[in-house]
Amino acid sequence: MLGRGQYTHAVLLRVLQRLLKPQVSATDAAEGFARWRAGDLRGAEAAFRAALKGNAVDAESLHGLGSLLVAQTRLDEGIEALRQAVEARPREVDYRVALGSALARGKQMSDAVAQFVAAAQMAPEQPELEARVLKPLLDICDWDRVEASLARLERLAHSEPAELWTRRVHPWVALALPMSAAMRHEISRQHALRIAARAAAMPALRRKPRERGPRLRIGYVSADLRSHPVAQLAAGLFERHDRARFEITAYSLSGDDGSEHRKRLRAAFEHFVDAEDMPPAALAQRIADDGIDIAIDLTGYTGRAPTEVFALRPAPLQVGYLGFPGPMQAHFIDYLIADAVVAPASELDTITEAVVHMPGSYQANDDRQPTAQATPTRAQAGLPDAGFVFCCFNQNYKIERSVFGAWMRMLAAVPGSVLWLFQSNTEAEPNLRAAAAAQGIDPARLVFARWARRPEHLARQRLADLFLDTHTCNAHTTGSDALWAGVPLLTWPSDAFAGRVAASLLTAIGLPELIAPSLADYERLAIELARDGARLGALRARLAANRLTQPLFRTEEFTRCLERAYARMWARHEAGEPPRHFAAT
Repeated sequence: MLGRGQYTHAVLLRVLQRLLKPQVSATDAAEGFARWRAGDLRGAEAAFRAALKGNAVDAESLHGLGSLLVAQTRLDEGIEALRQAVEARPREVDYRVALGSALARGKQMSDAVAQFVAAAQMAPEQPELEARVLKPLLDICDWDRVEASLARLERLAHSEPAELWTRRVHPWVALALPMSAAMRHEISRQHALRIAARAAAMPALRRKPRERGPRLRIGYVSADLRSHPVAQLAAGLFERHDRARFEITAYSLSGDDGSEHRKRLRAAFEHFVDAEDMPPAALAQRIADDGIDIAIDLTGYTGRAPTEVFALRPAPLQVGYLGFPGPMQAHFIDYLIADAVVAPASELDTITEAVVHMPGSYQANDDRQPTAQATPTRAQAGLPDAGFVFCCFNQNYKIERSVFGAWMRMLAAVPGSVLWLFQSNTEAEPNLRAAAAAQGIDPARLVFARWARRPEHLARQRLADLFLDTHTCNAHTTGSDALWAGVPLLTWPSDAFAGRVAASLLTAIGLPELIAPSLADYERLAIELARDGARLGALRARLAANRLTQPLFRTEEFTRCLERAYARMWARHEAGEPPRHFAAT
């Protein structure tokens, strides 16, 4: 759910939105921006290039061209044009932000950090620029700088107005930072207020009398309807909806990536609206015109977030689900789909949305997800021929110093063992190897898995013995992937929604003993399991038996339960009753 490159892509889109405002200055680039606003991408590129023929150092045209190319995933070309724009106008803050965002999207994290730092120094009156720096620092596991930034943020939270200090960190990034729930909620609340203010300046929706049909109209709005963790989780849900009772529409803010998964998603929906190029007001109007009864925000504050769309209130009921693992604290989101583990009853009063507790895990899962039949050899996976394999396939930004230290103590206690990690960017690897060496562990005992197609990635996980979860922000899709592949998952939950997801998964699959109450217990249990093959084997056998009998992967039952929740929300609405917390059944 926490997908690859989501935050950097969101940053890029915000830059592009500023670029595409009508009040672009009258330069030789004006025609390019005008064509881009009209959706003529080919014409826009031609106009920018024509302007550059007359003036090769026209910074505005270079900026426009580079941003356009990056938006089309032509990263190398786009980054080069943006570099030239920055060289031509090194004091232009927006140019540096655009370049930094493109570099981060291209996994050039250190260079991205340098551009963001320079932009923040040039414009201290824009505290939101500091937010750009944190995510790439987390990505490369630069814990010293992350912790220094977090300490400064905590100091400012006591001295600055909330409207100001919350601009210094994005809600998506806050999920991975060890901060209080109150701080995290305030960051989201203030972000929602800023979104609502932007939406208030947009044209009001033209509302027509609603014609109620025989079916409840559900609209799923997402930037991730492609080969992406959120869509991988929910594909089975979309396919299993009862078409006799529900009319299901997708509003996709992501382009067609050509993947088999995208084809499957298109077939899963009754209606599939390509909304990639729709401005927020236009998409909101389309949702209203389609008579959607309940609009589901599957993106939240991640990716190409459609939150302005929801702030415009195109549907009578609006629900946050799956993409953003936590409350949005937004008055324009009526309900949050959760469960009693990730959002316990004792905390519901702190959440703006009305919370719906699903009976198992809140996370949808797909019991039809394809897995390659052949398991690679250990050598093919880069693993040694023998020795215990601890693994964590979470993205690198989730790894914290405290948990990594525990992992190193596990390696020290289990001779011959290795730690198998996912390489989400190349710059984290040397930092993590150096951190291992600093704790007396041979850096070669860290093995990094490169990206692989999903069926092959699921199959190679069978080589792992035990999945070690991260703490502040857990394994989400990666957690259910491990369990689907038959690998026991050990977690140490935090006190936040995003840090309780793995506990939710384990509860729903009937393995609650793998939820450790403390870091010391987490470390102790991992070492015990690594040393006791019979005990670990019994856990694997239970996992295999539970996989399709416990609630976690029972997609049909999950879908029916969620549909009953939708119907109950709608019944309250039709009765004139406000949203309220309830347990789905």
